[in-house]
Amino acid sequence: MANEDMKFMESHEWARQEADLVVIGVSDFAVEQLGDIVFLELPSKGDNVNKGATFGAIESVKAASDLYAPVSGEIVEVNEALPDELEKFKSDPHGAAWMIKVKPSDLAQLDDLMNAADYAEHVKGQ
Repeated sequence: MANEDMKFMESHEWARQEADLVVIGVSDFAVEQLGDIVFLELPSKGDNVNKGATFGAIESVKAASDLYAPVSGEIVEVNEALPDELEKFKSDPHGAAWMIKVKPSDLAQLDDLMNAADYAEHVKGQ
C-alpha cells in the first residue's frame, strides 16, 4: 500500500521527496496490473527529464508501457541493479523497486500530483 508521503501520476508512477531529491517508481497497483515484469529500460545518471515526458519503459508478459517523469530535473541516481532484479517490483514496489532519483528543477511540481487517497480513488474499478 502507498505511503502517505507519496504522490502519484495518472499513469501510475509514484514520487517521494527525500531531502532535495525526488525518488520515482511505479505503484503497486501498476505492478499488479502488469503481471510478470520481464524487462525494464532506465535512463542514465546525468540525463535530464521533463515532467510528463518518458524516461524509460517497462514490459511484462501482458503489456509494454512507457514510464513518465512526475517532475523535471537531473537524474542523479539510477537503480542499476533493478533490471536484473525485477522481482523487487512485486516484493517492494514502493521501496527497493525505486527506479531513479531526480534533483528537481522545481519541487512545486509535486503539488500537481495526486496524494495517496486521491490515487486510491483514481484506480478504483480499473
